Amino acid sequence: MLELQHISYHIDGKDILKDINLKISDRFVAVTGPNGSGKSTLAKIIMGLIAPTSGRIIFDGEDITDLPIHERAKRGISYAFQQPVRFKGLRVRDLLELSNSGKYEFGHACDVLSEVGLCARDYVDRELNDTLSGGEMKRIEIAMTAARGSKLSLFDEPEAGIDLWSFQSLIHIFEKLYDKTSGSIVIISHQERILSIADKILYLKDGVVETYDAGSKVMKDLNITNSTSCSVLHEKMPQESLRKTK
Repeated sequence: MLELQHISYHIDGKDILKDINLKISDRFVAVTGPNGSGKSTLAKIIMGLIAPTSGRIIFDGEDITDLPIHERAKRGISYAFQQPVRFKGLRVRDLLELSNSGKYEFGHACDVLSEVGLCARDYVDRELNDTLSGGEMKRIEIAMTAARGSKLSLFDEPEAGIDLWSFQSLIHIFEKLYDKTSGSIVIISHQERILSIADKILYLKDGVVETYDAGSKVMKDLNITNSTSCSVLHEKMPQESLRKTK
């Protein structure tokens, strides 16, 4: 279980996160809210990419607040960037080795990549550079994260910068990941399709937890349907619902 205790983050005189207190143990949690509400900052603090100004992070009963990124990764935390990092000279098979305890096996590559709709034979020797589309990079990054079997997998707006076809595929990938994973998945997203499959939804606004409740309940409070754009979430949340936190 992940527990955030009084997490705040200030930079350049601005309060990005303000006294965040959360316990996350559900299998699928979606984090949403207006742009600039602190969603990505929260995920980066959990992963250790940035340090909180104050507060503590407890993971599986251990205080990991001061642990570096690689130690958090060893303890079972994975992070998928909003824009996957491209490395010239690094191949897909190199990432597969990292996810498979340093060993490369073609059968393992097939199993991992087929889960995200990619053929291993076509991709294992591809470099992680501009020859891969945004959708392909997203799929590969998700495949690597899933292959690690992490206790906690963080995804920062996986739908960002990809086409509609790739987005529809991503939804199916996350549905399958949900069915197979034994850990927790936390996804930052504005998309109602992703919110609709979450066990719980965390709604952030102005660096504050406005609500954290069952996904179906928050979706109803947000008045979100499959035809509603989540870009207007902050306009639709009823004020009486915003203050109900769990």
